[in-house]
Parts: sequence; structure tokens; C-alpha cells
Amino acid sequence: MLNPNEIPTQELFFPLLKEKGIRLSIKRLDQVHDLASGNKFFKLKYNLEEAKRQHKSLLLTFGGAFSNHIYALAAASQRLGFESIGVIRGERTLPLNPTLAFAEYTGMHLHYLNRSEYRRKNEEEILQNLKEKFGDFYLIPEGGTNELAIKGTKEILTDADLEFSHIATSIGTGGTFGGLAGSIGKDQHLLGFSALKGDFIFKEMEDLIKKYKILVSGKYQIINGYHFGGYGKTKPELIAFIRQFYNQFQIPLDQVYTGKLMFGIFDLIERDFFPEDSHILAIHTGGLQGIAGFNQKYGTELPL
Repeated sequence: MLNPNEIPTQELFFPLLKEKGIRLSIKRLDQVHDLASGNKFFKLKYNLEEAKRQHKSLLLTFGGAFSNHIYALAAASQRLGFESIGVIRGERTLPLNPTLAFAEYTGMHLHYLNRSEYRRKNEEEILQNLKEKFGDFYLIPEGGTNELAIKGTKEILTDADLEFSHIATSIGTGGTFGGLAGSIGKDQHLLGFSALKGDFIFKEMEDLIKKYKILVSGKYQIINGYHFGGYGKTKPELIAFIRQFYNQFQIPLDQVYTGKLMFGIFDLIERDFFPEDSHILAIHTGGLQGIAGFNQKYGTELPL
């Protein structure tokens, strides 16, 4: 299956941290694999093993036009010899953005659903139509979140990470948050920074923990004040922060997830949210492939 690289954990040094008596490190999941990187590596790991166990040669999943999940699955499918279909929200637009161009280059077949049909993607009628069109496939949900994904994301933290008082991650579909919730130590505090706008995220994460029977030893908390307008939305202050962060630490952040996560962490440190002597571990969930498309669309020059 996919072979991971060693994942470094990098401590950050900044005057604010010294002033507040807080340590901050970042776990670089963006370096776990050259193509199927970040949290997607862990979400796909056991799903790909299960597809192989079921002797399925065709994988099908869903995603938006800039989806990290589409990109990672396309790369993994090519590397492991699977055929793949990406069901994309919206209409086909040429030229393809870098994410979809890469997916097609690897051999992924892109199938488009209009937005009203896409909202019904989990309904039996839509799935049956896809089966009739493409044949027998192994289904991986949008964002990759299912029971096997959470089994994988539980492996993000290791025994060496028990030294941290706080674990912080961004939240999209919740698969990474769920896996981390099931693997934190009893004295650790998990913070999930939502990339989506709305209070629904509180119930959604509670439902996810119940659905997958995740046993949480430590404490967890959802923070939804750093979404910058909603999923995929940005503001000039976020873009400026991402540039400044790269200039300071030489670590690229994406504008959908990790940029919002790190902005939120620094803002909370400044507001004395964290007790003195806290040692925070931020999970860099990858997503850097989407920066090229964002730069192309908006004329920005975010570092890759």
C-alpha cells in the first residue's frame, strides 16, 4: 500500500510565545507522502486496504473542484493500480484548475453533477444511477470520512505526542477530529477549529463521536470563530497572516484549513486562552495542493 515518510514535529519560536510562557509545535502531516499527503493519507489508508480485500478495482468518491480528497485519491489510485472516478460538484469548466487537471492526468475519470443533484449524492437513487453508469465500485465518501478513515486518523498521534497539553486541528467533515478525539490522552485537551460557518458543527461532531462509538479519554472543544466567512472563504487579514507565517517559519499554510487553524491558535494565545506552561501541538493537515488553484483564480501569490 502507500508508504509514509517520517513525519517531523517542528517547534515554533516567536516572541509572543515566550511572553506568554507557552510552547507551540506543529506536526507536519503535509510531509507524510509526496502526493497523498496530510490527513488524507490516514483517511485513505484502511479504505484502500478494504477495497483491495473486497477485490474492487474501481474507486468512486465525491468532491469539489479544489478538493484535497479528490487529488489524494487520484494520486493513490494511480500509484496502487486502481481505476478511479471523481464525482465533482458543478459544471465542467475549461481550462481545468490545477487540482482537476492533475486528477485527469493520473487517469481519474471526472463525472460532474449539478449542485442540486450533488446535494442528493448520498441518496440511493443517485448512487444507483452511478452504479448503472460505471459498474461495481468501492465508495469512499466526500472528504473520505467513514469508520475506516477514523481508524486511520487515530494513528496520527503517537506515544511521543502525550507530552503535549493541547492538540489542535482544523475541522471539515470531522474524520480527523474524530480520530484524534479517540486517541488523545486523559490529560490532553483537543481543540477543533471549524473551517465551516454555523453552529451546526457542534451537533455534527457530537453525532460523529456517537455514530462511530469513539471513546474520548481527554477533553475536547469545538471553536467556530475563525472560519472567515465559511468554507473556502477568505479575508485579507487571513491571506496576510499566511504570508507572514511563511516568512517567519518557512512553513506553507493553505487558506481553507491550516491557515485558519494557525490564525486561531495565535489569536487565542494573545487572548490568554491557554494557561501558562501549555505546550500545544498543531496538526498540519496538508491541503497545500489547493493553493495553486487559489492563486490562479484570485491572482494571489501564496507560498506553496
